[in-house]
Amino acid sequence: MMFFLVILAVLALLAVYVRVAPSDPAKWHVAASFDQNSDGENSARRIVQTGPDGLTRLHEIARRTPRTTVLAGSLEDEMITYVTRSKLLSYPDYTTVQQNGDTLKINARSRFGKKDFGVNAKRVEAWMRALEGR
Repeated sequence: MMFFLVILAVLALLAVYVRVAPSDPAKWHVAASFDQNSDGENSARRIVQTGPDGLTRLHEIARRTPRTTVLAGSLEDEMITYVTRSKLLSYPDYTTVQQNGDTLKINARSRFGKKDFGVNAKRVEAWMRALEGR
């Protein structure tokens, strides 16, 4: 019985940590270097041709996404990093979007765990569909 209570306490502490752990912009708000679309175990990277206003339009879409806030960056900087938290356990995912001319580079990744079950890719794809007006 005591072992079960200890395990329960550790899980509760981990759940609290995930919700309150600070997000360091120096670690997460960084320009990603990639030149093709890819999906990893806990990430999604996309390159999108949008025109020069792509970041402005995507910023409006991201701001309407539930549980999404700006971690760092701005439209003027042409790079913004968003934090989107999962509904159930509030796990943070970080999405950095860079505007370079008519191109957006979108780099979405999870902070915790080794697998995101496609959550980052689904969110990025939804943002891209909204950019295209679909």
